[in-house]
Amino acid sequence: MVIPPAVRAAIAEHARAELPNEACGLVLLDGEVAVEYVAGENASASPYVFELRLDPVVWADLGDRDLEQAVVHSHVSSEPRPSRTDVERIGLWRDRPYLIYSVRLDELAAWRIRDGSIEPIALTERSRTSQ
Repeated sequence: MVIPPAVRAAIAEHARAELPNEACGLVLLDGEVAVEYVAGENASASPYVFELRLDPVVWADLGDRDLEQAVVHSHVSSEPRPSRTDVERIGLWRDRPYLIYSVRLDELAAWRIRDGSIEPIALTERSRTSQ
């Protein structure tokens, strides 16, 4: 999966702005390439769990676009690896790209969670064809 520097920077900036709570939003993907970060609101307002909230009109507009949606949230101080809570609460995001940004480590990682298993997704800043 390709996360261009501008998309990664938007995720990191939102995560820092939401401290001490976790931030959350959506990464929009055109194939394997992230094209946009849509900041959401953490309805749980917690440093340990997130509940993505987007304006219903924004959510509907995103659904009309021919782009895949991947959820992203921050971990305030832990590694960018899914926690037990993340795995237990996967819901709509089961078997879809699941990104986590660690504020403390300034690291972004991607995963696919299905039936309790966690698989890493390789991240890069550029596609092979654009190098």
